[in-house]
Amino acid sequence: MNLLWVSDFRKLSNIPVVILISREGKGAAMTDQAWNPYDRDCPSRGLLDRVSSRWTILIVGALESGPLRFSEIARRVGGLSEKMLAQTLRQLEQDGLVSRQVTASVPVRVDYALTETGLTLAAPLRALEDWTTSHMESVLDARDAYASAHRAD
Repeated sequence: MNLLWVSDFRKLSNIPVVILISREGKGAAMTDQAWNPYDRDCPSRGLLDRVSSRWTILIVGALESGPLRFSEIARRVGGLSEKMLAQTLRQLEQDGLVSRQVTASVPVRVDYALTETGLTLAAPLRALEDWTTSHMESVLDARDAYASAHRAD
């Protein structure tokens, strides 16, 4: 049966499911066992792109210790514009990784926190952050060696 990806996602017993439509018009459900980010048409590639962005990694890292207001996240993540912070938080909220809690007060208070799913992402991203900081010296040395070897004479 030839299958076509359909961007209609559903939850079935807390298992992510994508509905595939065959050329014959019959639907077949695929569980997370079928996700393949190496397949260019697989929706998991978009999620991989989202969770591997530097801003996602740093925002999730900032929120790992608990809820923060927008301005607190901005202070912790240096070099992140307000526009990019707002956009990334909105995308993480869409994906169910971050929750947004609005408290009626003057001024209105908005807190962002990792959801249960977002908390499961924190450890792998922290490992990536740790790897980056622990290997930075060897990467800088490799860059210098590469630059020296490839200088125009």
